[in-house]
Amino acid sequence: MRLTRKQVLSFLPKRPLRSHKGTFGRVLVIAGSEKMAGAGVLCTRAILQTGAGLAALALPKSRQSTAAAALPEMLTLPLAEKDGVLSVRAVKQVQQFIKDFKPSLILIGPGLAQAPFLLPFLEKNTLPAVVDADALNALARSRMGIQKICGRFPLICTPHPGEMQRLLGQKISADDNKRPLYAKELSARTGGVSVLKGYHTVVTDGEKVYVNTTGGPALAKAGSGDTLAGFIAGLWAQLGTAAGFNNASALKAAACGVYLHGLCGDLAAAQLTPRCVLASDVAAQLPRAFKRLERAAGTAS
Repeated sequence: MRLTRKQVLSFLPKRPLRSHKGTFGRVLVIAGSEKMAGAGVLCTRAILQTGAGLAALALPKSRQSTAAAALPEMLTLPLAEKDGVLSVRAVKQVQQFIKDFKPSLILIGPGLAQAPFLLPFLEKNTLPAVVDADALNALARSRMGIQKICGRFPLICTPHPGEMQRLLGQKISADDNKRPLYAKELSARTGGVSVLKGYHTVVTDGEKVYVNTTGGPALAKAGSGDTLAGFIAGLWAQLGTAAGFNNASALKAAACGVYLHGLCGDLAAAQLTPRCVLASDVAAQLPRAFKRLERAAGTAS
């Protein structure tokens, strides 16, 4: 099923007049390393811009001051590191922060590299999660198995074709007709929602399948996936807080996230050309994208 503007409008979280930060959810982002310090900032900015109430970024201690200066609206959690990536000692630090911060969900993976932290944390996690990038690669390496880890919490997985290939253990074809089948297979294994990224991004809960209709080559840049993960996590924080963290709210959040991400890329390309768009330019178009959807809603009514 092609994802339409009308569907996205019906899925978008509402903004009640009588609301506060807690109304729109809290997100803990676990991202970044010495070589990919900006990944967490891109994610967290996107989360807040989509409308989530609070966001905290957990990252290697050496990167904290830089990240905090880049985005003063977020909280930061400096974590133990070794050789520029999060160490196993960071697991207990994050678990304690979760008790104190009480996040609605986590976004884990962007820029973490092969951090020793990843698998021990994922194997103990019970919070709803958007699992992206290096966290997906960790799942593919796990001896515990994807089903056993992912069956313990609601989740959205956001692989590109290479990550999907590792997760499924099979070669992935570029054939558009086969992409929904791969996404459905991943959802069957995880029990959650899958987002197979690329041109005509596929979103599915294993039953319903949406194929995105926005976006283009402007999004083919480093950091674009980090921004998309943030869009999805921020929207799920709002939808899940309002209606529960389950596959229904996850599917709506993922569908809205990929559509808005593509629309923002199209709007940025119109201003900057498809060649010159950066991931931060995409997130900066969110206000225009939301206004365009709102105008469409007004016209429809």
